Amino acid sequence: MTQKIELPNIDKEQSKVPSVADFNVNLSAHKPKILLLYGSLRERSYSKLVIEESARLLTHFGAEVKIFDPQGLPQTDSEDESHPKVQELRELMLWSEGQVWCSPERHGSMTSVFKNQIDWVPLSLGGVRPTQGKTLAVLQVCGGSQSFNVVNQLRVLGRWMRMVTIPNQSSVPKAYLEFDDNGRMKPSSFYNRIVDVMEELMKFTLLLRDQKDYFVDRYSERVESAEQVSERVNQRSI
Repeated sequence: MTQKIELPNIDKEQSKVPSVADFNVNLSAHKPKILLLYGSLRERSYSKLVIEESARLLTHFGAEVKIFDPQGLPQTDSEDESHPKVQELRELMLWSEGQVWCSPERHGSMTSVFKNQIDWVPLSLGGVRPTQGKTLAVLQVCGGSQSFNVVNQLRVLGRWMRMVTIPNQSSVPKAYLEFDDNGRMKPSSFYNRIVDVMEELMKFTLLLRDQKDYFVDRYSERVESAEQVSERVNQRSI
């Protein structure tokens, strides 16, 4: 005999049973749009060199890529959102379907240059969450021995921004040894790992970009009014 399940606290009108029939079968044909961010302003920035190498690989794999230059982006809250660099960053966030983040490790964590970019991105932008449901690959460069402090932090940050962070990742130790005088990454197992990460990002982006709205549709938000959602995610109310 089947036991009847009682769920008195569920709003039955807003409770949807997941089904493969709800997946979008009309797949996009355009190139995946990938935004790449790095976390250093140095003239020879190894996080930038990794991002440039990643952009080449993504282009090879069929993506349309854009790299945001953090030079000139003001410190969070020191300017208002009308600043041209802030507008540029937010427009790229909305444009992208997937992202690559790479930061150097400084004092065991991501740099302020990198975090500042994310801090300029609100959870809600014109009624749209600019990062929700988008794919993310995380990378880091190290000045010394290999560690994973930054990629672990970037994963937490990506989850907070409601992004789908792919399983693979890359940490490049002694990055100053991994690039030639022209800024190209030398052949190595570390280079091969970055190839793996970019290939995997492309696969996840192609798989998920047309299902994004379905995967991030939440019961808790369906039972809230639009006004309640706006109040909850609006940073100015905190």
